[in-house]
Amino acid sequence: MNRRHFNAVALSLSLGVVFEAQAVKESRKILVVGDSLSAEYGLKRGSGWVALLEQRIKQYGYGFEVVNASISGDTTLGGRSRLPALLEEHKPRILIIELGGNDALRGLPLQTSQDNLNAMVRSGQEKNAKVLVLGMQMPPNYGPDYAKQMTKMYSDVSKSNHVALVPFFLKGVADIPDPTLLFQADRIHPTEAAHPTLLNNVWPALKKLMA
Repeated sequence: MNRRHFNAVALSLSLGVVFEAQAVKESRKILVVGDSLSAEYGLKRGSGWVALLEQRIKQYGYGFEVVNASISGDTTLGGRSRLPALLEEHKPRILIIELGGNDALRGLPLQTSQDNLNAMVRSGQEKNAKVLVLGMQMPPNYGPDYAKQMTKMYSDVSKSNHVALVPFFLKGVADIPDPTLLFQADRIHPTEAAHPTLLNNVWPALKKLMA
């Protein structure tokens, strides 16, 4: 190997290392795509569970950046339409999907919601992102059959795509003896005091994906 050839190979290898390191750095992002539960609706900025997640990640030195792309009122269809551009822009290592509650509140067909969630999960996987789905449950006044179907919807999405699932994102908030204690006046959005519990519900599954 002559000197010119050797230098070219060395340069190629060094550039490969640089590009690989850059790709790793760019991929250390957690993208949260959700609705008002993740968009700090009715809360002061920096007090929602996603902001608390950022603080905990720094505290434990995981080295991930959190991108909150949640929009109040969003549905699975809205998230599905927004996701491709978000994945292209942020190239996340982990994708958290927190959607479906507004679909149920609007009486949208759960099969359509499930199709949208499946599409979002697969879009994330195609971009090499690990996916975590946050499940929701409906209150008893929606009827036991509907509530059971919704719970099954999230379970089916998780199993069919082999992705992590938090079965009930609002556990410890909406299922306590007097849930009004941890909800705002609209009885839909958790108070600031509830958001540490929401983070604790997400943390165990997310920690495994960050490891």
